[in-house]
Order: sequence, then C-alpha cells, then structure tokens
Amino acid sequence: MIPAMKKKYREQVVPELQKKFSYGNRMQIPSLSKITINVSVGMQHDRDALQAVLDDLGKITGQRPVTIKARKSVSNFKLREGVSLAGKVTLRGARMYEFLDRLINIALPRIRDFRGIPPKSFDGRGNYSLGLKEQTIFPEINPDHVRKVHGMDVTFVTTANTDAEAYELLKLMGMPFETAKNKGEQQ
Repeated sequence: MIPAMKKKYREQVVPELQKKFSYGNRMQIPSLSKITINVSVGMQHDRDALQAVLDDLGKITGQRPVTIKARKSVSNFKLREGVSLAGKVTLRGARMYEFLDRLINIALPRIRDFRGIPPKSFDGRGNYSLGLKEQTIFPEINPDHVRKVHGMDVTFVTTANTDAEAYELLKLMGMPFETAKNKGEQQ
C-alpha cells in the first residue's frame, strides 16, 4: 500500500514543481530522501533516562533507534569516552512518508499557540532542520507515563539544490511554514 504522502507527492507536488521551476527532466524534480530524528539526554549519565528516551523515539518512529556514544572524554563536563548520550533514527521510504504525514497533520497542530514553523532553518543546500521541544505532541506517547520531557531535532534531507526548491517542496507537501502575516500577529 502506498502512503498518502507519497501519493500526494507523485500526483500533486511533482506537477506543481515541474510547472514552477520548469525542469527539463523529471529526474531533476526535488524529492525527500530521508528524515533523521535525533534525541539527546545530555549529561545525565542515567541508563533509565536514556532507555526511556530511546523507547519514546522508537514508538514515535516505528523503528528501533541507534544509540550515540561520546567520541572523546571531556573532564570539564564529567564526560567519558564511550558513554551513551543520545539516540537517532533515520527514516526512508514508506516509514518516512508516514512519519511526515503524522508530523504535519497530527503532531504540529497539537503544539500550544502554534502559528507555523520558521522558514529560516534551511542549510543552503536544500535541507531543513526543525527542533521540537517535547515528545508528548505525538499521539503514540502517553503523557501520564512520561518521566521527563525531552526535545528532538528533526532534519529533512532533500535532493533539492537550493533552499527555494526545498522550501517549495516542503510547502507543497503540507509543511505549515509561518508567513509574514503570522509574524505580525505575534508582536
């Protein structure tokens, strides 16, 4: 079964991008190649906290996270080489499109006073990063069972060459970027 977001990409986004940017070849049309989600527990050095974070990340993504360990020791931070600090998941294919669908349609609207995500977080090469402050915006997480609220970094890696192409791709996919009108309301 084809995910709804992938179907939307093929049927609506591709023709719109083709029309807007006048690509000569269908292979030039940008697409989403992967989504990476990173979660850090910081300097807690608590196995239970790390395991809770990894469990939450696994529930959110539907995929087992990889544990990230410290590369070198830093005495000022009381950090030793090899200590587990974070978890990360890389989503591709159907899981990527399903996560994107849940993020756009379910999780982001659950953020309090949500007016859109900032369009300034592009890296200059067509990739977009988004920081979320808590994991409880996802319906897979039961807020009653959360011991500690943690944030996560979500990075959308596209095949776009410029930020303008990537912005248009994500906007057409349904990403709720904040507009100048929304910024004026905040002040």
